[in-house]
Amino acid sequence: MIPAIQAAWATLEDHGRRLEGRHLRDLFANDPDRFQSLSVAQDGLLIDASKEKLDQAAIEALIDLALATNVEAKRDALFAGDAFNSTEGRAALHMALRAPDKNWSAHNQPVSADIKETLSRVLAFADQVRNRDDIDDVVSIGIGGSDLGPAMATLALSPYADGPNVHFVSNVDGADVADTLATLNPERSLIIVQSKTFTTVETMTNAATAKAWLAKTGRPVSDRLAAVSTNVSAAQDFGIDAENVFGFWDWVGGRYSIWSAIGLPVAIAIGPDHFRAFLAGAAVMDDHFQTAGTRQNLPILMGLISIWRRNILGCSSVCVAPYDQRLRRFPAYLQQLTMESNGKRVTADGQPAHHATCPVVWGEPGTNAQHSFFQLLHQGTDIIPVDFLIAAQPTNADEGHHHILLANALAQSQALAFGLTEQEARAQMAGAGVSSEDIDHLAAHRTFPGDRPSTTLLYKQLDPETLGRLIALYEHKTFVEAAVWGINPFDQWGVELGKALATKLLPVLAEGSGESLDASTAGLLAHRKHLLNR
Repeated sequence: MIPAIQAAWATLEDHGRRLEGRHLRDLFANDPDRFQSLSVAQDGLLIDASKEKLDQAAIEALIDLALATNVEAKRDALFAGDAFNSTEGRAALHMALRAPDKNWSAHNQPVSADIKETLSRVLAFADQVRNRDDIDDVVSIGIGGSDLGPAMATLALSPYADGPNVHFVSNVDGADVADTLATLNPERSLIIVQSKTFTTVETMTNAATAKAWLAKTGRPVSDRLAAVSTNVSAAQDFGIDAENVFGFWDWVGGRYSIWSAIGLPVAIAIGPDHFRAFLAGAAVMDDHFQTAGTRQNLPILMGLISIWRRNILGCSSVCVAPYDQRLRRFPAYLQQLTMESNGKRVTADGQPAHHATCPVVWGEPGTNAQHSFFQLLHQGTDIIPVDFLIAAQPTNADEGHHHILLANALAQSQALAFGLTEQEARAQMAGAGVSSEDIDHLAAHRTFPGDRPSTTLLYKQLDPETLGRLIALYEHKTFVEAAVWGINPFDQWGVELGKALATKLLPVLAEGSGESLDASTAGLLAHRKHLLNR
């Protein structure tokens, strides 16, 4: 490891040891200005890190680590269109998709004109579909980044959806496509096949089923099929007119592709104007990430706090809890964004990572989460940091409901940070008239240790622009983590092995036998055959 980086990590670990015995209660008591010094706002979006188990000195040490690992220089190379994805020799320039009026280049080749032309075609097609009186429903078929992003965003922006109903199919389990199509009319439905190569097994299997469903009407299906793919010839062979095929570029990774033609279902749902606002919100965060000073830079600070949680506090899991029901798919979206990006055991140069990398990311919306897994967050043996996402005002929802929602969100972050001491628990029970014997019996069970970190993101309202900013914020946060760890966040070789093995196993399932199977796989296949023959 480079000496300067090693020294920065050592200093950070010293701060971790210094703060280990300091409870968050003490940190707040000793610093009345803690909220002001550990919260940052950018045009209405506030990040409050005051309930994280760190202080200003630790923040400065984190910033020193960012400087030692050249986070800002790596960011600049990313935006310059350099081949940051080193294992595939590609740029990662998804930022260009949300600001096409700028002069962008990938691998020293200008790309802005192509982006604008494709965006224009996509939005024109979306507008056309929205104005067709023979389309009530749109079914988007994809998987991974071709599904998670559009599905999450369409749900999040449902108050702005005034186009056809949009549905999503991703799982190759036939129940997914069957259940989705069961309530729809093939005479009045459009199918969008989302596959960059037009060869993804899960997507093409579902697409074939959906096409056959359309064909049952006896009408030609070409006017009810569209595709997002770079393989125009394969899409045409499938029966899709070339003018209904929309491509994107090899410098757009799947989990970063919602800004591309992959966002077509979103544009159909909310309309071109709102989709442009969605792009513009992300572009605002891009500009902030590029220009804001390190101490006021939201993605850099969030990325560094994540490093602190993972590598100094030793937290292997992070919960994302949006107190915003329409963001209920946001944790699933972040699972792919963060874990497929940073779930790596080697650095960009192929060496073993020096530190633990990506934590497990998971979550559910509040207040539902409070009645399922928050017990573990408050009193479990593992410390699990939480990201709370809160809107200041609801979108098309009752204000009274929203006050209760906000009260719960703020109460949960309070309880995680400050807990309830045994003395306080005893006093509460005594005040409620509980007997001394019962107090002794229950005191340990009703004590909350607290000192459990969380960050709260507060925004005005979940509109298209805000959603774009939130997604871009987490994209850049993920990049900052990767820059510090020295890993490549834009490849996903770990996905490929399972795909290759599944391809080999398909003939075995069809023929009932196969060579060179491990004992477990062979045993499972034999027992399946037994079950089918019972």
